[in-house]
This record gives sequence, C-alpha cells and structure tokens, in this order.
Amino acid sequence: MAEQMNGPVETGAAMDYSEHDKTYSMFLAGAKYGTITIVALMIAMAVYFFSGAGAIVSFLTFLVLSIGGSILAR
Repeated sequence: MAEQMNGPVETGAAMDYSEHDKTYSMFLAGAKYGTITIVALMIAMAVYFFSGAGAIVSFLTFLVLSIGGSILAR
C-alpha cells in the first residue's frame, strides 16, 4: 500500500513576487507594443501594395501609426 503523508511533501523555494510582477509587466508591454507594430506594418503594406502611393508614403504611414498607437496605448 501507499504511504500516507501528513502535511506538505515539498514546500519549494521562496518566491520572489516582485520579480514575477516585473516580468509579467514586461511581457504585457511587449505584447501590446508588438501588436501595435505588427498592425501598423500590415496597414502600411496594404497602402504600398493596393494604392499608388509608393514606398515613402507607406513608410511614413508605418511611422505615424506606430508612434500614434504607442502614444494612445500608454
């Protein structure tokens, strides 16, 4: 038969919750700004491919959308 344990078998190491919070905050910020960058890139690519605007206008569209989205996301 199996042995019966009384109490916790393993307590583990002490957790550094402040470091966990910092890591989670950095992950959320990376996900948020990464999403903004990818969406701005996709819109800028659509401007380049589907309009006669050209590469410079597409790049400027990317910059404006990236900066504007980052400012709005704060």
